[in-house]
Amino acid sequence: MDIIFGRNRKEQLEPVRAKVTGKIPAWLQGTLLRNGPGMHTVGESRYNHWFDGLALLHSFTIRDGEIYYRSKYLRSDTYNANIEANRIVVSEFGTMAYPDPCKNIFSKAFTYLSHTIPDFTDNCLINIMKCGEDFYATSETNYIRKINPQTLETLEKVDYRKYVAVNLATSHPHYDEAGNVLNMGTSIVEKGKTKYVIFKIPATVPEGKKQGKSPWKHTEVFCSIPSRSLLSPSYYHSFGVTENYVIFLEQPFRLDILKMATAYIRKMSWASCLAFHREEKTYIHIIDQRTRQPVHTKFYTDAMVVFHHVNAYEEDGCIVFDVIAYEDNSLYQLFYLANLNQDFKENTRLTSVPTLRRFAVPLHADKNAEVGSNLIKVASTTATALKEEDGQVYCQPEFLQEGLELPRVNYAHNGKQYRYVFAAGVQWSPIPTKIIKYDILTKSSLKWREDDCWPAEPLFVPAPGAKDEDDGVILSAVVSTDPQKPPFLLILDAKSFTELARASVDVDMHMDLHGLFIADMDGDAKRQATSEEQRDRASDCHGAPPT
Repeated sequence: MDIIFGRNRKEQLEPVRAKVTGKIPAWLQGTLLRNGPGMHTVGESRYNHWFDGLALLHSFTIRDGEIYYRSKYLRSDTYNANIEANRIVVSEFGTMAYPDPCKNIFSKAFTYLSHTIPDFTDNCLINIMKCGEDFYATSETNYIRKINPQTLETLEKVDYRKYVAVNLATSHPHYDEAGNVLNMGTSIVEKGKTKYVIFKIPATVPEGKKQGKSPWKHTEVFCSIPSRSLLSPSYYHSFGVTENYVIFLEQPFRLDILKMATAYIRKMSWASCLAFHREEKTYIHIIDQRTRQPVHTKFYTDAMVVFHHVNAYEEDGCIVFDVIAYEDNSLYQLFYLANLNQDFKENTRLTSVPTLRRFAVPLHADKNAEVGSNLIKVASTTATALKEEDGQVYCQPEFLQEGLELPRVNYAHNGKQYRYVFAAGVQWSPIPTKIIKYDILTKSSLKWREDDCWPAEPLFVPAPGAKDEDDGVILSAVVSTDPQKPPFLLILDAKSFTELARASVDVDMHMDLHGLFIADMDGDAKRQATSEEQRDRASDCHGAPPT
């Protein structure tokens, strides 16, 4: 499996034109920008985990029926330090590094022990976040890196801690209609407390504030939720929102802070400080966006591990939310590079299949309801919420579909009632072999697959003036285990799930994680850009778009 996972990828610094077969919709104009690990060895040193690899950005620029590809490593401080030393000198979550082997280990460890949480990496390899007019490569630490979406150049480093007291933050923020960013992070032992912090970053400097300043300076704490454990907060990768509420799952997949503080001296990775406690509950926190306060009723469900929320909405006095859930934490364990070898199929069998689960939470519980009664009266789901003697509510999900991961929806329906989930198809292996469109209403699905092909997260792009939820296209970057089959960008009709076009590129493309689509400008500006591009093509035999 080194074809996919273990081998370092080469950058494609200059745009290369793809070979297009099929017909690209004329309205599809813009750039698909993706992020993921691309370098797993530096000199003679090797990362332990696939999620530790150095971030490699890549993009597909779609313009007037043509597609151009380019890729570039994120020039993070981590990347620069590793390359300069010709070995791994900055620790990642699954790989502990020792920058100076000649230095007394206790001397170095003192720096770590003087702070409860060490300084994390800025190797932002998970996703791309839009903030105002700017774009940032993100991971789950307190650092993000601004990037140029056209050239993939790495720009300044942003430390969340300068604006909000968090040590960790998700790579899956939400956006409102104004473009404001809503995200969550964990503040660990800050002033003696560990809490989960919901914060909002404005898209622009608010009116009445001093212009010229960065919107970051106007970041505000939206709400804080105390962790149930001071020294063992929950790990989470995403959260859900509706029009009026935020949904946060405090799951029993927890990070041991005392172990983390001493991991360096014990020669253990930070990942070894994560543990799943299957005997404990998963607590469901509901925060009212209008009052910025948690709902008083205590909701919980059984132990599970959720990486990706799908969507959530309000219906008849309830919050309905959908997640991809596992029975344990085996998914993370399977991506250790030692498992991704010639015995891949034997080593990477999940002990639980990812399942699309629907939960329903009553917003106004009937105080006179009998103990043990179901408080959910919504006809659209069989999920239940049972009242208990102590006033807590035990939520049991409806199991919708097995074998889905990396879910996406039409973002115009984010936080609202919706019908379709677009996802990568997996079964007992964590590697996607197909793309699936799941219809929640009819419980049916459409699939795309091709031999030897591993598609990335499917991203939905709506057609102009779309009226139907699935009126648009699906974009997915596909790599192949067949060395004779070049990687390609797949374009599917989102309604019929038939292939419209593919753009093959003779490059060393990596398997990525997440990303976004940046639509081109409209009107006169677009026509002017097209005209400039045509002039450039006249003087460029390769037809590379201007950067």
